[in-house]
Amino acid sequence: MNASFLACVFAITVLTACSKTSPDTTSTDAGAAPKSGARLRIAVVPKGTTHEFWKSVHAGAVKASRELDVDIVWKGPLREDDLKGQIDVVSSFVAQGVSGIVLAPLNGTALRSPVRAAAQAKIPVVVFDSDLAGDEHVSFVATDNHGAGKLAGEHLARAIGGKGNVLMLRYQEGSASTQGREKGFLDAVRAMPDITLASENQYGGATTETAFNKSESLLLAHKAAEGTIAGVFTPNESTTFGMLQALRKTGAADKVKFVGFDASEKLLGALREGDIEALVVQNPFHMGYVAVKTMAAHLRGEPVEKRIDTGARVVTKQDLDDPAVQDIVRPDLARWLGE
Repeated sequence: MNASFLACVFAITVLTACSKTSPDTTSTDAGAAPKSGARLRIAVVPKGTTHEFWKSVHAGAVKASRELDVDIVWKGPLREDDLKGQIDVVSSFVAQGVSGIVLAPLNGTALRSPVRAAAQAKIPVVVFDSDLAGDEHVSFVATDNHGAGKLAGEHLARAIGGKGNVLMLRYQEGSASTQGREKGFLDAVRAMPDITLASENQYGGATTETAFNKSESLLLAHKAAEGTIAGVFTPNESTTFGMLQALRKTGAADKVKFVGFDASEKLLGALREGDIEALVVQNPFHMGYVAVKTMAAHLRGEPVEKRIDTGARVVTKQDLDDPAVQDIVRPDLARWLGE
């Protein structure tokens, strides 16, 4: 063999060996934080994917990702009662080795274990919308739910003249966000000596259908159509729409002052028509935006606040055409989601 041929063989051997041992700086090991210089990939896990609230959260998250030049992966259970499904989604993202996880936990304690697993894998978690037990997450981005529930109770009390029987339909057990709203509402109305809580321990469940069925039973049991109930409160989008349908079906819509929570086109239409007295609205677009920005800041070594309040307000028929209200209740989803 001549010298040039031997040199060529040696060069190929060295290159092959290097290709087998050199690290891939553009990928991440499963369950580990991204290597320095890798593009950030943030998983965003909502409680569900059907309600308008979560579409607004998604749009805000997309806006943040474009501004910050990071990738987001949006994935969650279809229904808001699929706890196992949400746990599986989080565990899958941990196994994939995403840069960080932004999570709205369906249950304040059940998601603690997968979040702890993420932390052990050096994958930080920002919790949003609904709080989580423990201190493994780096920040909590949400409405002040107790304060928002108190706003609802105070408004309803004024609307019924500070007296009468009131019903509250709860959402579902284990949901920290709605539990906070329910407690805030109860604290407000219990401070009114002439208001009686006729029912406060019934749960509507995770869907509009289950909320409607429970609402109808509750209204019929208390003879709301006969004027025995002065006011009603519901703590989220699905319970609010289920109660609205039941009030209309039972003929009680024009006899009851109804304060709901969250907004959708149908709920806003009912507010304008007078079947809803008021809606307490969060800013889900802003919530999704801030949650992703907070995660990106943490991943880039910037300090972040442990708790961030994204705000809430009462909206009445008179407020509906206020541009500031329209920005909250009708965000431009098409711009960010292509819808």
